[in-house]
Amino acid sequence: MKKWVAIFLLGLGLRVVGHESRPGYLEMRETRPDTYEVVWKVPALGDRRLSIHLEFPEGTQVLAGPAASFSDNAYFERQRISRRGGLVGTSVTVNGLAATQTDALVRVIGLDGTTQTTRATPEHPRFAIEETPSSLRLAWTYTVIGGEHILLGMDHLLFVSALVLLVKSRRKLIGTITAFTGAHSLTLAAATLGWVHVPGPPVEACIALSIVFVAAEVLQRGTGRKGLTERWPWCVAFSFGLLHGLGFAGALSEVGLPPQAIPIALLFFNVGVELGQLAFIGAILLGIAFLRKIPLRWPSWGWRVAPYAIGCVAAFWVVERTVAFIP
Repeated sequence: MKKWVAIFLLGLGLRVVGHESRPGYLEMRETRPDTYEVVWKVPALGDRRLSIHLEFPEGTQVLAGPAASFSDNAYFERQRISRRGGLVGTSVTVNGLAATQTDALVRVIGLDGTTQTTRATPEHPRFAIEETPSSLRLAWTYTVIGGEHILLGMDHLLFVSALVLLVKSRRKLIGTITAFTGAHSLTLAAATLGWVHVPGPPVEACIALSIVFVAAEVLQRGTGRKGLTERWPWCVAFSFGLLHGLGFAGALSEVGLPPQAIPIALLFFNVGVELGQLAFIGAILLGIAFLRKIPLRWPSWGWRVAPYAIGCVAAFWVVERTVAFIP
């Protein structure tokens, strides 16, 4: 029976991460009283953009633009707008979100440098522009972004799934996940703050390779041989955690950090990542407890399904991501 727990874990991971999270990004910077420079970034594929559009409050005038362009699988729209009395106290709507599975990160920067950071979601596409942005709202926004990134990131979840399959002792599992958490927290902070600069595509390819490695370790353990990860799970998890942290930093760079509240945003993005990771591991452990109660006999080869599936998907990513950055 235990051998088929692996199949359940893989199915759970694929169910959770079936869609990639690619948020839109809106920045409105007040350059002089009642006048704003607007940058609107929308997920795109080639020259096809996601059909989401901005609706400004009544009385808003367009002074320049919009100027549109495509770059790095994103659509960019820049314009200058003005409204008598400014935008504080009004609401802006992101139309079309209800038909998507994405959201939009919003940043409004006033003349005095105060920054409001919030999210527009399919359930709540309209957001209000506040006079005094709340630190609590900022913390919540980045916690949600971090949680969504880990729960919608198939590569990170497959790596965690493989660790759970490999490390059988509850004590060792806690230590292994703690080492992974500590390591990716370090590189997430270092890369986000600009202390470390590593190109994104090679990092993504190496992350996929780390999943192949751990999946192979699961297969090796099943044949009665102790691999490197089983002998030193904390060391392996810490080493690969440093790599995965660079991947998290790449996701965070997509939405950016508010200049006046970088520590808060960085801290709570990481909190969101950890909460999402713990929720996923909790779901796996609940699934194990449930399957243990099912009185069925499983085939002797059943345990191989999950590591082979995880390894094959990750191997495909290695090739795909390597080809992407080779000239």
